[in-house]
Amino acid sequence: MDLKDITKELYQGSKRLEEGSQDIFLLAKAAAETERDYRVALAKEKIRLRDEKMPVGLIEDVARGNIADLRFQRDLAREKYIAARDSLKAIAVQINALQSILRIQNEV
Repeated sequence: MDLKDITKELYQGSKRLEEGSQDIFLLAKAAAETERDYRVALAKEKIRLRDEKMPVGLIEDVARGNIADLRFQRDLAREKYIAARDSLKAIAVQINALQSILRIQNEV
């Protein structure tokens, strides 16, 4: 890699980090919102089942089964956030590696 390629890669990497850092806040908010929605729905479902006189031992499992789609959405939002966070870490590692290469080339 020559100096021009390295600096171009560094610039592109920093742009990707900048864009990704903005996106990750939206993903974090979505994960938090889906968690909230799931917990509220679960509580409401448990109360509904209790009011319908369902045996106490069954309420937890039945309630979770009845709102399984919300749990899926919650889990999916969380995994998207984690994947984006890991992607940003990978970009940062790539930038660090390029900076090391650039430093070594400048010393030589």
